[in-house]
Amino acid sequence: MQGNGPPAAGARHHAWHIDSREYARQEERRGRRHAFTRLDPARTALVVIDMVPFFVEENPYCRGIVPRIGQLARALRTAGGTVAWVLPGPGERSPAEEEFYGPRVAARYRASGGTGPLPGRLWSGCTAEDGDLLTEKTAASAFFPGRCPLPDLLRQRRADTVLITGTVTNVCCESSARDASTLGYRVIMVADANAARCDRDHNATLHTVYRSFGDVRPTAEVLGLIRA
Repeated sequence: MQGNGPPAAGARHHAWHIDSREYARQEERRGRRHAFTRLDPARTALVVIDMVPFFVEENPYCRGIVPRIGQLARALRTAGGTVAWVLPGPGERSPAEEEFYGPRVAARYRASGGTGPLPGRLWSGCTAEDGDLLTEKTAASAFFPGRCPLPDLLRQRRADTVLITGTVTNVCCESSARDASTLGYRVIMVADANAARCDRDHNATLHTVYRSFGDVRPTAEVLGLIRA
């Protein structure tokens, strides 16, 4: 399944796909294709992961999801929900990290979120508005205990549902979806508003999330749930 309309200039859209056998398995298990058939916008948060120049600039799939994130953000704000922008934080140097990545690459990742006020660190096509949450994470997951204030901020807003968007699908977005599920959130990964390096990586995560951690729906269907 692909998103509606042609890609914007310099952008690409994933040809996202979930195998029909997995849909059939879930339909047999719970009697319906999608786990979450309704949501309360006031208790829903759009979580936008790592949409910063470090990741977006060189990945055309990231640029392809910017308009869809904007659509979701506008619809959810209008409906009284929360938009949360999560950026990479600097973190701390660790011997294990430097051994894994090598010192040079580890230093680049620690600096990937940029410097200065958080709104100005977002990719130029992403705009935070009054009432949005902006925060940093110092782990792959935005929901890993002690590494990001997002769970506490969402608890204050009584959020029970999170819409996962951003990049990279199979790293920080998947990690966030898994941990959000573990914390008891209703998780919906927006299939065409996440971006990886290739379709294979992207679709592997969609399969994993749909099978074990949450729902997977395209932007158009999520907008329908918000506006219902």
